[in-house]
Amino acid sequence: MEPWLSGSLPHLDPLRAGVCYSFMQIRAEIRHWTSGLDDHSVWAAPPGLPPAGFQLRHIAGSLDRLCSYLRGEALTEAQMASLATEMRPEGTLAELVDEVEASLDRAESQVLAVDPSAFSEFRGVGRRRLPTTAGGLLLHLAEHTQRHLGQLITTVKVVRALSE
Repeated sequence: MEPWLSGSLPHLDPLRAGVCYSFMQIRAEIRHWTSGLDDHSVWAAPPGLPPAGFQLRHIAGSLDRLCSYLRGEALTEAQMASLATEMRPEGTLAELVDEVEASLDRAESQVLAVDPSAFSEFRGVGRRRLPTTAGGLLLHLAEHTQRHLGQLITTVKVVRALSE
């Protein structure tokens, strides 16, 4: 059963619960779709698709960056440097999945820390501090991560089909 159907988070408002349900689904889907992949396959890049390793690293890094904005902070130099290396084929599948799991844990803590009364508070995104709200960032944490999960799944399916 998908997490959002479990009703396991009745203590949370619908927005934060939705983000947490999304994170539960992402964890389960990553474990399912990367099962059986090897360390070489995770960095295989089918024509027109970035490797699954990139998607995993991007999920972890983007959660970290979006949470900085959620806290009202600018990105650090370390975050910018990390962004520039997401496509670098480094790391085993286990290391990449662990990186995502840790990032999801940290992001979930940030989500739970947001008071619903702050949902409409301004948050600036990027160097130009493009306008959004804390609630907008919460929603984007879920939808952006789900988007890259879908890309990960597509890449894994293609890599498996090409290796048959």
